[in-house]
Amino acid sequence: MESNQLVAGLDIGSTKVAVVIGNLTQSGIDVVGVGTAPNQALKKGVVVNIEATTEAIQKAREEAELMAGVELSKVWVGVAGSHLKSFDSKGIIAIRGQDVTATDVDRVIEAAKTVAVPQERQVLHALARDFKLDDQDGIFDPVGMSGVRLEASVHIVTGGKTALQNIIKCAERANLKVIGTVLEPLASSLAVLEDDEKKLGTALIDMGGGTTDLVIYIQGNLAYTASVPVGGIHVTNDLAMGLRTPQISAENLKKKYGCALAALIDSEETIEVEGVGGRPSRAVLRRNLCEVIEPRIEETFEFVKQEIEKSGLSQLIGSGIVLTGGGSQLDGVTELGEFIFDMPIRKATPNVFGGMIEAVRAPSFSTALGLVTYGSLQEREWLKSRRRPAGQVWMSRIKDWIDEIL
Repeated sequence: MESNQLVAGLDIGSTKVAVVIGNLTQSGIDVVGVGTAPNQALKKGVVVNIEATTEAIQKAREEAELMAGVELSKVWVGVAGSHLKSFDSKGIIAIRGQDVTATDVDRVIEAAKTVAVPQERQVLHALARDFKLDDQDGIFDPVGMSGVRLEASVHIVTGGKTALQNIIKCAERANLKVIGTVLEPLASSLAVLEDDEKKLGTALIDMGGGTTDLVIYIQGNLAYTASVPVGGIHVTNDLAMGLRTPQISAENLKKKYGCALAALIDSEETIEVEGVGGRPSRAVLRRNLCEVIEPRIEETFEFVKQEIEKSGLSQLIGSGIVLTGGGSQLDGVTELGEFIFDMPIRKATPNVFGGMIEAVRAPSFSTALGLVTYGSLQEREWLKSRRRPAGQVWMSRIKDWIDEIL
């Protein structure tokens, strides 16, 4: 296996670190290595303990390397959390020739990125929502169309510089070169959403440990992003307090018996709950456990609903809502979500092309697999550009330089 055929994704979450190694093939991506390690050193997407995070990354990396039989040197890293902010911007350029080219699209997006961004923030993504060519608006792919003036509405995602630097520092201390940082819900959407859903309009809710992230697609393009500082950790904390049981026991109870809608649970079913400080275990109605979980999930969905309404795009979400991430594995989340959002909802697992499918066929791996997918798309674009004749590349650069001067 050649190292340049490999693409790796590093998902640094609030409950675990996951490393997925993919091998690029002609038919898609084969998963060849997977590694995970518990991690409690992130809060709301921000590193609070560099040494502990580095150690978790190292453990997950070694496990993935052992499975794949390769030595990993570079990764795509996912970022999420409350330090991320997004806004819309517009760019306008003059068309050089008679028809719009892919280069023109890149130029107009770059023009939109020239807005003033605070010094403490860094641009992660500039994603085109739609285009306007002369007097014609509502265009989603202007390449090949004729016109003289191209305008783009662009969604720009920024992150706090120090938060991003600390995440990169942890990866580098684990001897991994960071090729790029990627918005985690964007990565997850590449792993779980169908093209038809994106075109018809959909909202992806990525239910993580420390945060719940939202992305909205309209007409195939990403149009809105947001993050809610509530996740699976908060559910676990509620259970530990409400049932008076240790955190580890609360997490296990949530995974084994948890349900987001208490009405779905038999009112007579009981479960054993471990006591604190050596106290004996006791029998508790399972419905009592679910009555602790339900308000927190409902609160989370209400926050997300507010973000969807804030976006002004709720009427354009034609295909409904897709849930992914570790928190989406709870029973009852679909039923509760449909009641709150009044939209059709489905749970999503990653779309894996081949390789070790069973090892990653879970919503908790959506982000890591999405990072591999994102990296593979970038790798293929880079290889495609390398195949262009050298003279063509240089002529394109000279034209760009002349246009900048004029």
